[in-house]
Amino acid sequence: MKYSIIYAVIRPEISERVSLGLIFVDGDKVDVRYSQQKLEAVRGLFSPKEYEFLSEVVRSLPTDGSISTVEGINYLTRYSNNLIAVSPLQSIDIDATEQSKDSMFRNYIYEAA
Repeated sequence: MKYSIIYAVIRPEISERVSLGLIFVDGDKVDVRYSQQKLEAVRGLFSPKEYEFLSEVVRSLPTDGSISTVEGINYLTRYSNNLIAVSPLQSIDIDATEQSKDSMFRNYIYEAA
């Protein structure tokens, strides 16, 4: 399985960012998960227009088909803007089960209390 992290870029000049979600790739299957709680938490760090754009992009990732392929993910890693960034795909030697994805999400993005 491969994965990539979706970030909100807080201050690009010093590479300050907050992890919002994960993209999982298993063969030709792409699964995108993000934390609504973290997305809401960064609201005060952006202007209303910036936050609207950021939240719209993150919320549309799972359904708009823009990252249905590894090539699409690689495109996002190279051409991110100042508000959102996607890390390069990383390989990890575990099976792409719901349990492993849930565990990675809790460890890398957000664990509900």
